[in-house]
Amino acid sequence: MADEQTPDAKPKPAAPAHAAPKAPPTMAAVPWDGELPGRLKERFGEQINTAASYLGQNFLVVKPEAVFDLIEYLKLEAGFDYLVDITAVDYPKRELRFDLVYILYSFERNERVRVKTEIPDGYRPRSVVDIHLTANWLEREVFDMFGISFDGHPDLRRILMPEDWTGYPLRKDYSIIQMDNRWVQENLGIESGQ
Repeated sequence: MADEQTPDAKPKPAAPAHAAPKAPPTMAAVPWDGELPGRLKERFGEQINTAASYLGQNFLVVKPEAVFDLIEYLKLEAGFDYLVDITAVDYPKRELRFDLVYILYSFERNERVRVKTEIPDGYRPRSVVDIHLTANWLEREVFDMFGISFDGHPDLRRILMPEDWTGYPLRKDYSIIQMDNRWVQENLGIESGQ
């Protein structure tokens, strides 16, 4: 039979029970070319550090002082009429500690674009509430979780955490184990479960 091994044949090694997962590929962004990025580069020049695309998702990396005007331009001149989200990423060892990311959507184009900027701790980016009303709660969430204050926000206060909470839970130097024990004790009357 073809399946039987001859006495001289070496046995095939057994496959490992759990193969190690492959490392994800390094993010390989490609330049974002076309009419819109061309107009943006012409209008904003060196305020745009990068115009690229990653897996079909277009993004811009811009200087912090350009964010407000760029988002306004994208809404009024390019039809990105919906601010989907604002979020941040904390890199505590970096001089420009936070990436601040705005995700915009155009219903007409059925297209998203991300606008990212790098800011140091303590920098107060200009609020975009005057451009997109949805920024009101989104900026409050970024403030609540990361401690980034938006200059000109009409009502910047906590939105998820209690008003008297200490610290900003999504900063990488905010230890879950060291969560606000005082607040838990005073408001829940229990010791923290950490």
